[in-house]
Amino acid sequence: MTEEEKNNSARENYNADNIQVLEGLEAVRKRPAMYIGDISKRGLHHLVYEVIDNSIDEALVGYCDIIEAFIHEDNSISITDNGRGIPTGMHEKENRSALEVVMTVLHAGGKFDKGSYKVSGGLHGVGVSCVNALSKHLKVTVHREDQVFFQEYNFGKPVEDVKVIGDSPKTGTITWFKPDDGIFTELVYDFEVISARLRELAYLNKGITLTITDEREKDEEGNFLFNKFYSDNGLSDFIEYLDATREILMPNPIAIEGEKNGVPVEVSMQYNTSFAENLHSYVNNINTHEGGTHLSGFRRGLTRTLKSYAEKSGMLSKLKFDISGDDFREGLTAIISVKVMEPQFEGQTKTKLGNSEVMGAVDQMISESLTNYLEEHPKEARTIVNKVILAATARHAARKARELVQRKNVLSGSGLPGKLSDCSERDPELCEIYLVEGDSAGGTAKQGRDRKFQAILPLRGKILNVEKAMPHKIFESEEIKNIFTALGITIGTEEDSKALNLEKLRYHKIIIMTDADVDGSHIATLILTFFFRHMTELIERGYVYIATPPFYLIKKGKEQVYCWTEEEREEVVKRLSTNGKETGIHIQRYKGLGEMNAEQLWNTTMDPAFRTLRQVTIDNGTEADRVFSMLMGDEVPPRREFIEKNAKYANIDA
Repeated sequence: MTEEEKNNSARENYNADNIQVLEGLEAVRKRPAMYIGDISKRGLHHLVYEVIDNSIDEALVGYCDIIEAFIHEDNSISITDNGRGIPTGMHEKENRSALEVVMTVLHAGGKFDKGSYKVSGGLHGVGVSCVNALSKHLKVTVHREDQVFFQEYNFGKPVEDVKVIGDSPKTGTITWFKPDDGIFTELVYDFEVISARLRELAYLNKGITLTITDEREKDEEGNFLFNKFYSDNGLSDFIEYLDATREILMPNPIAIEGEKNGVPVEVSMQYNTSFAENLHSYVNNINTHEGGTHLSGFRRGLTRTLKSYAEKSGMLSKLKFDISGDDFREGLTAIISVKVMEPQFEGQTKTKLGNSEVMGAVDQMISESLTNYLEEHPKEARTIVNKVILAATARHAARKARELVQRKNVLSGSGLPGKLSDCSERDPELCEIYLVEGDSAGGTAKQGRDRKFQAILPLRGKILNVEKAMPHKIFESEEIKNIFTALGITIGTEEDSKALNLEKLRYHKIIIMTDADVDGSHIATLILTFFFRHMTELIERGYVYIATPPFYLIKKGKEQVYCWTEEEREEVVKRLSTNGKETGIHIQRYKGLGEMNAEQLWNTTMDPAFRTLRQVTIDNGTEADRVFSMLMGDEVPPRREFIEKNAKYANIDA
């Protein structure tokens, strides 16, 4: 029977017997990405967050104030808290221990009982049972009712019943697990990634101590790597952390906290001298990077209140053009955190809040609290309004510059930059563009590319540092104008001067390709800063990538091997050595793309069959905001501290 006949037969015989019912946690193991996002690094770390979220839920109702995370030497994880401990009594309906039910049944737990938890964290709501399903081994120990209870699982299934293994006056839960290497493509935990999430949780939930210990690595004093996070002032401390690398305009952040219409609202905000708008929103500790009704309520309340104050003060009388909502948010760092009993999420990644009642609650809270603040702090109020007027003036200049660029594009036909070597394919999903450092490398890339689907745009030198530039300067930069026009993107609408119009986006792969040296890394960082600040949506849609050209070409006789890391180089040299001697081995260090010929560049860096592209993603928006500000802003000391701390990882060119 041919393949086509088999397919036809399968279609004709599709009946009730073909319907597969996945019992219990089998569904999670069968389709893990549906439950935790993916099975690579992000999904691996999501397991940790799901367990920590259970402990945070205990903290939200006042029963837990210490949460400890450990990365063990074998990349297993344990999370300890001093909460009440997961209930262990018999579950009447399931006829087994409630602990086993929580650990093995999806959507089982106290957070589904409104009497147990008013609100709960955890984006997907699958909780610790999902972690159990995706773990090779998991052990849970519960201190409760003066006893210690224990149960062990393999691949989500109990090894034996819950048993008592001792006595204890303490309360709390200890969860240890080792992710299933048959499911995850990445198994190594990142200390800094988990640290960033714990820091975030400490700021969002003041009064809770969170720690992380990495038993895989020791510091200079022989101690395990360790971080401890605690905040007395919550979001105000968070704002000061995020703005530590910026020049602030106010002595202290504005702190707003209270409850409106049954919705607890906490906001902290501060103006600085930058030109970026940095708004970060959370619902039940979840970073809603797509925004939603709480963010809309904040923007509405902020704009109306500040505009009313500015008009009454007479400070806008000499302004010859209208002020827009954008102007009130330029140079503003703000964090909006709400607690919602039954959050409704929508958007591309289910991180956009949809509850309509939250908008009014946040709007009212901001209006009332900000009005009082402005009246009680006239000096700071004038500083804010002056910043708004400066932003409006800059936006007006930027709009003229932007319209001039876009009008020129229309008048000149296609409007494509002269340096762009375009591809013949017209379907954006099949097209990719390389943003290449320098004309020399650009020339090599043009010769080596596949003209059907690969476009090349050479960039001259280091592009403008948008972190420190006024908005209109961005549209006056030749290289940035070329990027906008080559991509086919327009920016700005009547409602939002910073909105991207991606309808005519010409490529769904935008690849940054720079030299493998310090200058190349700097240029790549400048380009990434531009995308993060002005084209975030392209990153969120997964369109931005970084090319990875090799560091070395090693030759011996007719054999030649490319190496991308120092470890690979050492391994290849060792393999090619004769009796421990490197006789006849030639090592070429590539510092620039131009050192490769067209064929070499295609084979190593541009051929989809063999190349490695690193997709740019935003795992933690607040941390990304802080890092870009620190790396590319005006404040030198934080940047120097960062370089000194990370110098051991750097590849400094001779």
